[in-house]
Amino acid sequence: MNQLETVQPRLWGDKRFHTWNYEMREQFGAKVFKVMLDAGFTCPNRDGKIATGGCTFCSARGSGDFAGSRRDDLVTQFNKIRDLQHQKWPEAQYIGYFQAYTNTYAPVEELREYYEAILQQPGVVGLSIATRPDCLPDDVVDYLAELNERTYLWVEMGLQTIHERTSELINRAHDTQCYLDAVAKLRDRGIRVCAHIIYGLPQETHEMMLATGQAVAKMDVQGIKIHLLHLMRKTPMVKQYEAGLLQFLEKDEYVNLVVDTLEQLPPGMIVHRLTGDAPRDLLIGPMWSLKKWEVLNAFDAELKRRDTWQGKKWLG
Repeated sequence: MNQLETVQPRLWGDKRFHTWNYEMREQFGAKVFKVMLDAGFTCPNRDGKIATGGCTFCSARGSGDFAGSRRDDLVTQFNKIRDLQHQKWPEAQYIGYFQAYTNTYAPVEELREYYEAILQQPGVVGLSIATRPDCLPDDVVDYLAELNERTYLWVEMGLQTIHERTSELINRAHDTQCYLDAVAKLRDRGIRVCAHIIYGLPQETHEMMLATGQAVAKMDVQGIKIHLLHLMRKTPMVKQYEAGLLQFLEKDEYVNLVVDTLEQLPPGMIVHRLTGDAPRDLLIGPMWSLKKWEVLNAFDAELKRRDTWQGKKWLG
């Protein structure tokens, strides 16, 4: 290559990473947004089947703080949230997102009732189902495979970290091998998987967090969600924070971690999100996370400053 030549950045639309929005427009030719639902499930990490107390970071709403109210039936929830989001995107299509708690933790007949009710709603092009890797019995996977044949399906699973010491601190109640086994089980049936990870967990160093991102880059998963740890009131993690086990990430530190991770992800992996949300009235910290657009703009600025992009350092 001539010394005067430069390598052009890889772009997905106007972004230097493979965004969910870009992928949806490629798939469906239109804006697609997720309609967040609470189907009334619980979690085996709460009810005693596997453990009690839940993951220490998890809110009373099972990480579904922006989902519909379980006081409403699913179709009512869907209509309310769809109508709110339609104010911003009037021509959009929808993916029903079963978000709160563990959304395969029920008999198949019950799951079928819930999922099919949302698939029947006008404009729905697919489903995204959040669950745990230890809640995927064979009959549930068989049904998910059936769904995958007739709609656009994602299964989202919380890995959070690859480090077993951290897993014990956050009461994840499954090990990393359980996660890898679940990914293999879903991928054997051709089902798309989105891995959730969290940066800022108790006692994790920059190197530990980045190792989790690198591990996901090597997994057979098709999407990733990178969450900033939000400490929320009335969660078990508050006690860990008060005991000095947790320090909040600074914004620049988080931005650099995310960009370091993006560089090592395969270009085809879809980035569902790069940060998370927490209700203002529940959030203890980090408070800078409430300025979400500033954070999102900071990712773009750092990618541009480094002249880097998703996959630039991917080792395949």
